[in-house]
Amino acid sequence: MDQKKERPGWEGRLPAMAPLANPYVPFQLEDPPKYEARKALVRGTLFPGLDLPFMGMVNQKEKPVTPLTELQTMAFAIQELALYLDTHCGDQEALSLYRTYQELYHKGMREYSEKYGPLNHATPVTGPYRWLDDPWPWEYCQNQEG
Repeated sequence: MDQKKERPGWEGRLPAMAPLANPYVPFQLEDPPKYEARKALVRGTLFPGLDLPFMGMVNQKEKPVTPLTELQTMAFAIQELALYLDTHCGDQEALSLYRTYQELYHKGMREYSEKYGPLNHATPVTGPYRWLDDPWPWEYCQNQEG
């Protein structure tokens, strides 16, 4: 059945009097306070000043501590700091933290790849192409021999 006939108004257009969104993003000052990287991942931002929970709902659930979540945490912190440094390139403390997280991430990626295999196609691997072989990165515990 034709979706337009079944559900009128689903043409993908806004009603004539649709309200427009008014976004607000606070301006960040130099050297703002920062969450610890693990908390930042859960809260969705590295910077408490930008932590504006939707409708007052706050995510407090912690991620489990695994090699994979450690890499995810570092990657998130690196991206957050990169976005901050785009507008605050003179903040030496943030730049130092950015570089520290980069080093930790690359060290963690090497260690993870050696132990569990590559996380993505950009990770250099020697030998035959084995991307589809088990274990998948998120299944490594389930697929280990007992």
